[in-house]
Amino acid sequence: MELIVFEDEHLLVVNKPAGWNTHSPAPFAGEGLYEWLKNRLPRWSALAIIHRLDKETSGLMVFGKTALANRSLTQQFDQRQVHKKYILLTDRKPAFRELHARSVLVRSGAKYISRPIRPDAAPAETIFSVAGDVIEAIPLTGKTHQIRVHAAEHGFPILGDTLYGGAPAGRLCLHAAELRFDHPATNQPLFFSVPPDFTSDTRLVLRAAIIDPALSDAYRIIHGAADGWPGLYLDRLGEYLMAQTTGALTDSQRRYIDQIKSRGVYHQILRRKGRTAPQLLSGEPAPNEIVIRENGLRFSLRMDEGSSTGLFLDQRENRRCLKEHYISPGFELPPAPEVLNAFAYTCGFSVCAATGGGRVTSLDLSKSYLEWGRRNFDLNGLDSSAHEFIFGDALAWFRRLVKKKRCFDVIILDPPTFSRSRESGVFQAEKNYGALVDAALPLLKPGGTLLASTNAAQFAPEDFLKAVTDSVRRANRSVLQQHYVPQPPDFPVDRAEPAYLKTVWLRIS
Repeated sequence: MELIVFEDEHLLVVNKPAGWNTHSPAPFAGEGLYEWLKNRLPRWSALAIIHRLDKETSGLMVFGKTALANRSLTQQFDQRQVHKKYILLTDRKPAFRELHARSVLVRSGAKYISRPIRPDAAPAETIFSVAGDVIEAIPLTGKTHQIRVHAAEHGFPILGDTLYGGAPAGRLCLHAAELRFDHPATNQPLFFSVPPDFTSDTRLVLRAAIIDPALSDAYRIIHGAADGWPGLYLDRLGEYLMAQTTGALTDSQRRYIDQIKSRGVYHQILRRKGRTAPQLLSGEPAPNEIVIRENGLRFSLRMDEGSSTGLFLDQRENRRCLKEHYISPGFELPPAPEVLNAFAYTCGFSVCAATGGGRVTSLDLSKSYLEWGRRNFDLNGLDSSAHEFIFGDALAWFRRLVKKKRCFDVIILDPPTFSRSRESGVFQAEKNYGALVDAALPLLKPGGTLLASTNAAQFAPEDFLKAVTDSVRRANRSVLQQHYVPQPPDFPVDRAEPAYLKTVWLRIS
């Protein structure tokens, strides 16, 4: 699926996948489409939301990129000069060829109900017409849920819209198929049309919208209950799949996995204290090293490594930010930063920082992981000898680096949730993250950037942010810029699958 339908200096028109919010529903929820776009490229930093689609509705949306576009589009929507056509499916036989629905919508809990027209309330209006096996809907107004409410009220609830009495289906079968308006600068009419796809797996469609296969072939396909598969986590790792569950795979899980094309499937059992080593489930065994692509870079993975294959996929967007120097609107990194990656693991962050022109010091408690990191440098044509690799305990090395008067433009703190070392003892993210930041801040240059992250599921976002910012205040420094980053869209957040990854970028005085 192509996400971008049209772009010029003033406009961005997209084809929103079903299952993605237009914008984030809460401060610490996953990014909506709007936030994901704004924080991805500098040329999208000034995007403005002009209209919205429900989370489960797919189809055409337009964003403004300039003040002129925002004024013009807002006026066109307000004056009902924008033509919108939706396509919907229902399992009920409509008793009309054309229907003009007109009522007042009133919120009632999680849904809206239809009430008779009254003079003190603006009505919602929708024109429906039967077109073969589908129903076309033209909303004359833009009220929340109005097509869904009107369809249910008149006896043909949308397939998959169980909130309004529709029969269960793989998705809400409502799609914004056409969009027509005048260009804000030229006044020339613009018309966009994207046909619906009600049969494809919406989880795969979402991944296809956000992942360019020419640049990345490693990402999460299924993220547990948020993707309708409680207890199943499925990753694509190049030509291989990695399934993770808390027990043996069920028959339905096996059938779903088997339908996804791969060279081989590995399975890993998740336990309270770690994970088992991956076992080949089907297909060809992987070689000792497989090389995957992420944002145009190459990384070495090993399927027999144990608890992790060598790259944490949920940090993909943060690594991209280092590579591109762009964090969020108005928040960018210097062109050639001095970077400290304090818990380097296999140096994924380090490779991205070095690719972006930085000089990187990678610090880790494992010599073998640092050697793995050097291999990742080599895979990307980076001279590892131009960078520093330090073996040892992070807190102990922070003290040594302070004595050496070392300072960095960027410091990356992505520690394990729990660890133990002879020099520093036990580290537990929920209890000791503030102390970790205390130790790192003397190494950060004035105006430097701290990337603080944790995957401690029980560490509430509010408490995590407080631990970090309290440490900044204890150091008599202040936060100049702050950008909180949730999990990427292929790790969706749901009440049944709460967020676990928390990241904040801070520019500090």
